[in-house]
Amino acid sequence: MARYEVEGKVAFVTGGGSGIGAAVSRVLAASGASVVVADISLGAAEMVAHDIENAGGKVMAVQVDVADPDAVDRVVQGIAGILGGLDIGINNAGVTGGGGLAGDYDTAAWRHVMSINLDGVFYCQRAEIQAMLAAGRGGAIVNLASVLGAVGAGRSPGYVAGKHAVVGLTKSAAIGHAVDGIRVNSVGPGYIDTALLSAIPPERMAELAKLHPLGRLGRAEEVAELVAWLASDAASFATGAYYPIDGGYLAV
Repeated sequence: MARYEVEGKVAFVTGGGSGIGAAVSRVLAASGASVVVADISLGAAEMVAHDIENAGGKVMAVQVDVADPDAVDRVVQGIAGILGGLDIGINNAGVTGGGGLAGDYDTAAWRHVMSINLDGVFYCQRAEIQAMLAAGRGGAIVNLASVLGAVGAGRSPGYVAGKHAVVGLTKSAAIGHAVDGIRVNSVGPGYIDTALLSAIPPERMAELAKLHPLGRLGRAEEVAELVAWLASDAASFATGAYYPIDGGYLAV
């Protein structure tokens, strides 16, 4: 596992109890950051934190519903107070949102996916920026978008719209807070073999794999390496950008 320039920094990772969030938490902790693993499931966050602690990392687990702005503010302010500030925000929590054509997409499904995939990223990013401004030492934020933040998918209007919006939100924050020394980037994973895809039948999984020229789904650990680099001082000139990591999906 590569080591990144995050020694002594404080990192907040949402959706950290599984998949990409768990992988990012492990990489950052192995690189010397103090990591706050945040998830709507405290049990899942604690399991990841336990593994990190056993490996010698500095970590704590917290429960947070990213769709609740007050809860997000309380948690981020709390960890900044306990750990002496915040340097890294990884906004990864997300849901698939269910399928359906735009012409008959369910209103409740739309509200649900937007409340987490867009509103949740906004609430977390806002709280993270405020904590970074209060600490006065800048910081780095990485928002998890998707390849579907750059292209469409006919039966995922909510997910696609939310991920496109995350890319725009990222660019706006990067421009507005560059003067504060806060870098903000987004990452666009292709289809990654995580729990989000667990309900998909094997034959459909095989079809998804073929959409990538590399001929397979991605691994959470592969995405985590890119995210950790963007969060590190090695990426000090990178901001306002969208970085696909998609096995060639967008090249087709």
